[in-house]
Amino acid sequence: MQSLRGPVAPRNSPLAFGKSKGFILHGDSPAWTPSPPTNPSGQLVQPGFLHFSSHINMPSFLLLEAICIVLFAGVPPSLLLQEVHVSKETIGKISVASKMMWCSAAVDVLFLMDGSHSVGKGSFERSKHFAITVCDALDIKPRKVRVGAIQFSSAPRLEFPLDAFSTQQEVKAEIKRMVFKGGRTETSLALKYLLRKGFPGGRNASVPQVLIIVTDGRSQGHVALPAKQLKQRGVTVFTVGIRFPRWEELHSLASEPRERHVLMAEQVEDAANGLFSTLSGSAICTTTSPDCKVQPHPCERKTLETVRELAGLAPCWRGSRSTDAVLAALCPFSSWKRVFFTHPTTCYRTSCPGPCDSQPCQNGGTCVPEGPDRYRCLCPPAFGGEANCAPNLSLECRVDVLFLLASSADATPEGFQWAKAFVKRFVRAALTGDSRARVGVARYGAELTVAVPVGEYQDVPDLVRSLDSLPFDGGATLTGRALRQAAERGFGSAPGTGLDRPRRAVVLMTEARSQDEVAGPAGFARARELLLLGMGSEDVRAELEVITGGPERVLTYTGPRDLFDQIPKLQGKLCSRPRPGCQAQSLDLVFMLDASVSVGPENFAQMQSFVRSCALRFDVNPDVTQIGLVVYGGLVQTAFGLDTHLSRAAVLRALSQAPYLGGVGSAGTALLHIYDKVMTVQGGARPGVPKAVVVVTGGSGVEDAAVPAQKLRENGVSVLVVGVGPVLREALRRLAGPRDALIHVATYADLSHHQDALIEWMCRGALRGDALKARGSSREPAGGQPLRPSRLGLPRRRGPPGR
Repeated sequence: MQSLRGPVAPRNSPLAFGKSKGFILHGDSPAWTPSPPTNPSGQLVQPGFLHFSSHINMPSFLLLEAICIVLFAGVPPSLLLQEVHVSKETIGKISVASKMMWCSAAVDVLFLMDGSHSVGKGSFERSKHFAITVCDALDIKPRKVRVGAIQFSSAPRLEFPLDAFSTQQEVKAEIKRMVFKGGRTETSLALKYLLRKGFPGGRNASVPQVLIIVTDGRSQGHVALPAKQLKQRGVTVFTVGIRFPRWEELHSLASEPRERHVLMAEQVEDAANGLFSTLSGSAICTTTSPDCKVQPHPCERKTLETVRELAGLAPCWRGSRSTDAVLAALCPFSSWKRVFFTHPTTCYRTSCPGPCDSQPCQNGGTCVPEGPDRYRCLCPPAFGGEANCAPNLSLECRVDVLFLLASSADATPEGFQWAKAFVKRFVRAALTGDSRARVGVARYGAELTVAVPVGEYQDVPDLVRSLDSLPFDGGATLTGRALRQAAERGFGSAPGTGLDRPRRAVVLMTEARSQDEVAGPAGFARARELLLLGMGSEDVRAELEVITGGPERVLTYTGPRDLFDQIPKLQGKLCSRPRPGCQAQSLDLVFMLDASVSVGPENFAQMQSFVRSCALRFDVNPDVTQIGLVVYGGLVQTAFGLDTHLSRAAVLRALSQAPYLGGVGSAGTALLHIYDKVMTVQGGARPGVPKAVVVVTGGSGVEDAAVPAQKLRENGVSVLVVGVGPVLREALRRLAGPRDALIHVATYADLSHHQDALIEWMCRGALRGDALKARGSSREPAGGQPLRPSRLGLPRRRGPPGR
C-alpha cells in the first residue's frame, strides 16, 4: 500500500510492512514526531507498529491522504501472565488442594463476566470454564450457596438471578449456555446496576455477598468510585483477569488486601485455589483438613506494554508557510514493540500434604512422588518385594472384606481421598500372591454405590485403578442406610454357605457423624454374621463403637501418617477370632470410675474407653449380664443402674456419656453408695446371680475404702481394683483385700493392655470364687440399714436380709 501522492518507500526501508509491524500516519503536530498509542490517562494499548505524525499547513486540496494500518503481533495463547514461583512438587500440592476445597456456608456468589469485544469470544469461553470450576466446590442449595451471573459489555445483561437454580448441575449447565455479547467494556455501568438493584435474587445482605468480576480491566469508564461504594456496602470483590489484563484496574476494583483478591482466570486451578484460600480465612469456605494450610508464595504478574524506539530516518514531506509547496525531507521514525513487564507480588495458596510427606516408605526406603497422590518406594534389598518396604502383611486368613467409604459432604473430599489412599496401601500390602482374602470397595452418602464388588478385579493394579477413578459424591451422611444396604447386597453372590463360606467383614471409614439411626442397621448387619470394623477420627469414636459393637473393633487416627500406621492393626482384627470364655454366664457388674480432679478429664476419657472395651466382651441382656456405672468426685453419682440399659449398644452409648465430675473424691463413700443404692433389688440386682464391682482409680481418696470394700465382699460381691499410677500405693493394696484382687497399670494409656487380665479375673474370681457365697446364700440383694461413713469400723451386719 502507498500514498496517492509522493514517492513510494523502498521495500527494504523502515516503511515497508512486515508480518507484525505497521504504522500510523495522521496530522496533529507541526512536524513528524513520535507519540505512543496511549490514552490521556496513560493506559496501554496492545498492538505493535511504526508511528509517524505530521501537520501540513497548506490548502486542503494539497493535503495528503492519511493511511493507517495496524497489524497485531501474535502472542502465544499459553503464555502465563501470572506465575507462582514454587517447586513442581508444591504446584502439584496446590492443584490437589484446588480439587478438594468445599464451601457450604450461607453465601451469595455473583459472577460479573466481561463479554466485550476486547475480551473476545475465546477468552469469554475460558471465563465460563473458570466459573464452572468454582461452582464445583460450592454447595449450591437455597439455604446454602446461591449463584447468579451477569454479562456486561455496552450494557449489563442478567443471565440468571441467584434464586433461579438450586443445584450445582443446573447452575453449571446455565453457565455453559451463556452466549458472548460483544460491545464496549462498560464495567462502570455494570457496577452502578448492582448499586441500584443489589444482587438479583439474593438475600439482601443477610448473608455474605461475594462478587467475582472476570474482565480484562480495559473499561471505557471510571470504575474506582462505584467499586468503592459496593465494597462499603460489605460486598467482597474478587477481580479475575482474562486475556491480557490491565492489572491497575483490577487492583482498583478488588477488595483489600488486594494481593488476595486479584487472580488470573487463564490458570483455572490456581485461580480457584486463590479464591477459596481467601474465603477460607473469612469462614465462608473451609480448608480441606488441618494438614492443608494457606501459605504465601512469591509470584509475578506480567503486563503487555508498548515501548517506542528511535529506528532511524526516512523520507517524508513537509509543507512550507512561505510557499505553496511540498518539500521532501528526512524525518525520524520510531518503531513500537510489545514488551512484557513483570511485577513481583505475593500469592496466597492452599496446599495439602503430598504423597511422600507422610514418609510412607519404611525400613530405609526412599519415596519417589509420581503424581499428586501417587508414589513409589525405592526399597533396600531385604524389603524390595513388599509395599512401602514394609514387613509382610499378607492376609493369611480366608476373608471377604468390603471397604465402606464415606463420600458425603460432611466427610469432606480430603477425607475421602485419604480413605482411598489407605485402601490402596492396604491392598498392596495385604493381597499378595498367596493371600486368600478378597476385597471390595463401596462409597456412600445418601445411597450406597458398590464401585468394586468383592473379588471382582483382575489383580491388585486393576483394583487400584478402579479406586483412582472413584469420585467424591457429597450429599447427606446416611451411615445406617448404607450399613443395611451393604449387608443386603454388598457381598454379591459370595461362594458357599455355613462353614464353607469365608468370613465376611465390613470396614467402615468415616469422619462424619451419621444423619440417620445406626444401631438398628448395625444389629441387622451383625445378625447376618458380618464382622463390622470402624475407622475414623476421635470425633466419631462413640458412634463407631455403637456400630461395631465396642471399642476393640474401632481404630482411630489423628492424621494421614497415623492412618497408614493402622494397616497392621486392621490386618490383625480381620483375621482374629474372639476367644471363648465365661462372658456368657449371668453376672451383675458395676464399674466404679474415679472422676475426681486428681484424674482429670483426659485421663477420665481413657477410663471410659477401657470400660467400653470390657463391656464389649459381655452378652448384655436381662437374662445374662447386667452392667451399671457409678462415678465419683466431689459427689457420687449413679450414671446408670444395673437394669437401666438392656442391650450392649445402649450400655456403650451410656458409657460414652458418663460425666466427669471433678472435685475431691472418696472411694469409700462411692462403695457405700453401691452397697446401699446399686447392688439392691430396687437398684436392679438379681437374687442368686454373681456380682462384681470393678474400681478404676488413680489412687487418691482411697484411704477410707478398705472397710466398705470388705463389707461388699462379705455380702458376696467381688471387688477388683484397677490402680493407675507409676507407684503402687499401700492404700490400694488394702483396698484390694487379702486375695490381692488388684491390677496395677503404669499409665492411663496402658489400660487397654489389661483388658484380658480383667476378663480372666471375672472368670476366675467373680464367677467362680467370691460369688459362690451369693449363690449359696438364701439372702436376696435388698437394701439393709444404710451403712454410714461414721460407722465404717463396725462389724458385719447379720440382721437384714439382702446382699
